[in-house]
Amino acid sequence: VRTGEMSVVVENVLKARDNIAQLAARFDGYVVSSSIWGEEEEMRGWISIRVPDEKFELALTELRNLAIRVKSESTSSQDVTEEYIDLQSRLKNAEATEKQYLALLEKATDVEDILRIYEHLSQVRQQIEQIKGQMQYLERTASMSMISVSLEPQATTKPLVRAGWSALEALKSAVRGLVRTGQVLGTIAIWLIIFIPIWGTILGIILWRRRRKKT
Repeated sequence: VRTGEMSVVVENVLKARDNIAQLAARFDGYVVSSSIWGEEEEMRGWISIRVPDEKFELALTELRNLAIRVKSESTSSQDVTEEYIDLQSRLKNAEATEKQYLALLEKATDVEDILRIYEHLSQVRQQIEQIKGQMQYLERTASMSMISVSLEPQATTKPLVRAGWSALEALKSAVRGLVRTGQVLGTIAIWLIIFIPIWGTILGIILWRRRRKKT
């Protein structure tokens, strides 16, 4: 059973994830699981695929070609031959026991004996199904190697200005300030226009009285 792990830097995390999924399908494999998190420059991803064991090395080569840079890579293998042989032996013994119970069942005449044999026979058949399932799992994992890939975006160039400052945002802020100033001045002008007749009348009366006092 062979497995591989890679950590790679890519231009676009989403596109790289999709390309790896297509690679798995092209090699008669499939995606086991995948995950994407973060937004824009902070986006990260992870995908795990299975490919036929005979295409394991070729798949690793293709994955390297998809990356801008490979940060780390590791492969490992586990020999399950001994475990598989042990399961074969257990299966053989369980099937032999099943035959013995079937032979006893044919000869049994007492109801209690028949029920007891059925109970033991059911347990043995359950063991047989479990052993077969474990053997099938080992067969599948040995024939389909797993490769897990961690995806990181390409590092962006550091900005020439301090973090948090934006020329566009500064321009927008200045425009908003200009608009607000214009609104205030316009409001003042409207008030002046509306109240000029009143203020003019009051000012005219004050000036007329002062002139009368002088005369």
